[in-house]
Amino acid sequence: MASSLDFVEYVCKQIEHAGTITYKKMFGDYGIYCNEKIIGVICDNQFFVKKTKAGASAYPGCQEAAPYTGAKSHFVIDSMDDRDQMAKFISATYHELPAPKSKKKKTNSASGN
Repeated sequence: MASSLDFVEYVCKQIEHAGTITYKKMFGDYGIYCNEKIIGVICDNQFFVKKTKAGASAYPGCQEAAPYTGAKSHFVIDSMDDRDQMAKFISATYHELPAPKSKKKKTNSASGN
């Protein structure tokens, strides 16, 4: 089951104070980004955030699960009502995650002759 755009926009609104929040459609669900760094995914209308030590400290007792078969365990966010807590949690997670890998430019190997 794919996620609804309404839910994705709700999640993004709830965490907007953590930074520049964006989303991209991925395989029928959505990747969630903070300041251009992927911090989690929305699958089947559930918000999953990448696990970090800083995130665990900011949101103690958070449940864990894999968003899809074969994925690493993520934090499952069931309640997003406290926007201040969510901003602190997402910000802490963002700062601990590594910077995105730069994409290599594709070169055209055909000589065109």
